[in-house]
Amino acid sequence: MTGDAVIGLDLDNTLVSYDDLFHALAVERGLIDGSAPKHKRIIRDLIRKVADGEQHWRTLQALAYGGRMGDAALIDGVADFIRECRARSLPVHIVSHRTLNAAADPHGADLRAAAIEWMRARGFFEADGLGLDPSRVWFESTRVEKVARIRELGCTVFIDDLEEVFLEPDFPGDVVKILYAPDRDRTEAGSGPNLRVAADWAAVREAVFGR
Repeated sequence: MTGDAVIGLDLDNTLVSYDDLFHALAVERGLIDGSAPKHKRIIRDLIRKVADGEQHWRTLQALAYGGRMGDAALIDGVADFIRECRARSLPVHIVSHRTLNAAADPHGADLRAAAIEWMRARGFFEADGLGLDPSRVWFESTRVEKVARIRELGCTVFIDDLEEVFLEPDFPGDVVKILYAPDRDRTEAGSGPNLRVAADWAAVREAVFGR
C-alpha cells in the first residue's frame, strides 16, 4: 500500500457487530426463543414472522443503533487494522449512512451521538488507543450522500458490508472496493473491477496490505 492511500471504513456491521445485541433485545421482548442463533439476519427473519413483526424489528433497530448501542461489540480484527493504518501513516475516515434519529424511536435518541460514544468508549479517539481523529468521522443521511463524501475525501480504498454502496452509479470507479462479507453464503457475492471480498478482518488486512 502506497503512502498516499486514503482508507475509508463503513461503521455499522463492518466495524460494529450487533448479533449478540439483537439477540438479547429480541429475547427480552419475547420475540424469539433464547436458543435462536445469535445472527442478526436470522433474528430479523424470525421476528418478521410474528404479528406486527416489521414494526417490532424497526423498534429493535432503533434501540440497537441508539440507546443500547453501548452493548454492541467491536468486530475482531478491526482495532489491529486501524492500528496498522496508523503505523503506516495512512489517513482513515469512517463514513456512515446513519440518520440523526430513528423514526421508530418515540424518544428520538440521537443515533450519531450514540455511535460517537460507542467509539469513544472503545478508545477510537485516544492517543494511546486507535488514535482516530474525531473530525474524520462522517455521518450521511442517504447512501447517495455517503458516496459523495467518499469521493470528496479522496478515498482510495473503501470497506463496507453492503455491496449496494459499491453499486451506486456515482461510486468512484478507481477506488479499491472491499466487501466485508462474514456470512458464508455471501462470500461469492459481487464482481467487477476493483472489488474484493473478505470473510473477516484478517482477509481485509491482506487485501489492503498484502501478506
